[in-house]
Amino acid sequence: MSDQAHILKSDLTKPFPARLPFYYGWVNLFLAAAAMVATLPGRSVGIGLITEPLLRDLSLSRLSFGEMNFWATLLGASFNLLCGPAIDQFGVRAVVTSVLFALSLVVLFFSKIASAGMLLLLLILMRGFGQSALSVVSLTIVGKWFVRRLSIAMGVFSVLISIAFAAAILTLQQAVSAQGWRLPWETLGWWLAGTAILSWLFVRRNPEAVGLNADTEAESNPHAQSIASGSSDAAGLSSGFTLKQALRKPAFWVFALGSALYNMVIAGVLLFNQSILEQLGFEQQVFRGAMAAYMVTGLGGNLLAGWLARKWPLTRLMSLAMALVALYLLSFPYLQTASQALAHAALLGFSGGVVVVIFFTSWGKVFGRPHLGKIQGAAQVFTVIASASGPWLLSYVFETTGSYDPAFYGLAPAILLVAIVGWFVRVPEPGGVAR
Repeated sequence: MSDQAHILKSDLTKPFPARLPFYYGWVNLFLAAAAMVATLPGRSVGIGLITEPLLRDLSLSRLSFGEMNFWATLLGASFNLLCGPAIDQFGVRAVVTSVLFALSLVVLFFSKIASAGMLLLLLILMRGFGQSALSVVSLTIVGKWFVRRLSIAMGVFSVLISIAFAAAILTLQQAVSAQGWRLPWETLGWWLAGTAILSWLFVRRNPEAVGLNADTEAESNPHAQSIASGSSDAAGLSSGFTLKQALRKPAFWVFALGSALYNMVIAGVLLFNQSILEQLGFEQQVFRGAMAAYMVTGLGGNLLAGWLARKWPLTRLMSLAMALVALYLLSFPYLQTASQALAHAALLGFSGGVVVVIFFTSWGKVFGRPHLGKIQGAAQVFTVIASASGPWLLSYVFETTGSYDPAFYGLAPAILLVAIVGWFVRVPEPGGVAR
């Protein structure tokens, strides 16, 4: 048998993803982005699209719904702690499919809700499966498939979900305005079920499971040997940190606390942005322009951070982002013109774009793949709790003092502290052996 015939026969025995002329990780990245967009019904921005008609339908007060939402967010964060170990035990394919199906059922039941009796339970499940568990598994899919080009992959991932989220929000908003909230929410449930089926068909556990190396030079040649020996396979799967080891690294806390503080700020500011700008004397038109500036510059932050993450230590990149967020908070009370307000919103959007890429990239790039689910799940707990606390903090301060300024001045020192510490913290070498 000739060498060429031998190579052809060898290729035909490989799994289908290993025979493709491109790296199969990009398929997984696309589906991971779809899964992240599918978290919409479990996020504040998604629930916010149906809040007003929902309250009218259920004859529920705003205060009661706010309290339910707060507790649902906190209790839903516990799903992170279950999702992480499940990913490491059963793989991303099984977990993302299960979570999407579970979320689709919850959303379908939610669209039929007739009284407030089941509202808290369904909110907990939507927050838990959507905002918490599905976010973790979506990020982990990318982290499991990319190593060498993880920063680029996460930059592409960030841009994809930014565009898709904007399109999904606009489409759902128009549908709710035209049809009421129940039919669009039911349609969303069926879309989630369809995404679950696609995930089961095309998502794979990791490159090694389909005869590929993890984002190495070998993937660029479909006829090259994917894995030279079992020893390289074992090395690829065993290199990394356990959750306990990661928690002992200062870099973990720079990434986790920096992301959490940003989420605390953004959750409160986006929810009360119109009220905040009105306090400074700006009209509703400025608020709309500020939201547009935030979205556009966020994409710019995604792209720049994806490029810088290949050249800078991620801790220093987080330090830069935190310094910009602190500047945003400290300069809020001094805005006087509409152009200043737009530039100010752009500053938050840009810094947020950087933070998002760091949060997406850091866990797999710094701490390795073997226990990535547990590590990202633990980090996600901090961000979810912070997201729940931000709106409460701003509303409490405003009700107590009549101004949002004390909240901004109170958060800025903590964020500056993370910026200073992050500049000096070293990124640990990804050579820890997982146990």
